[in-house]
Amino acid sequence: MQLHVIARGKIGRSPEAELVDRYAKRLATGPIGPLRVTELPDRGGAMPPDPAVLSRTVVLDERGKSLGSADLARVLERWRDDGVREVRFLIGAADGHDAVLRDRADLLLGFGTMTWPHMLARAMLAEQLWRAASILAGHPYHREG
Repeated sequence: MQLHVIARGKIGRSPEAELVDRYAKRLATGPIGPLRVTELPDRGGAMPPDPAVLSRTVVLDERGKSLGSADLARVLERWRDDGVREVRFLIGAADGHDAVLRDRADLLLGFGTMTWPHMLARAMLAEQLWRAASILAGHPYHREG
């Protein structure tokens, strides 16, 4: 299954970009698939249309559901086992996403009620995807506490 982060804004050469790259390399051979990142301009144009029937869309939004790491792993595991080919994670610009996109999402996901910089949210998402993969693989990276 392809994990695809589609994010507004250019991350450039930054510590956040290094973190995203680090987790993308780890995910390349994991149990839920490789990570692909697509960057869009800060403004203008719509998010790309959903490419296939066998895909799921996760919209990151401050009003989204707050899932624990193990819960996110189980969602991804279920989608993978159901034959989903791609999970798209949409990260918006400063104004977030429009209501239509939020309503169409298969999962509206939040990192709590705090506001996070978009570049940091991208790194946090990459880490959580790696953590989900490690949970599913039985790897000791994630510790229940």
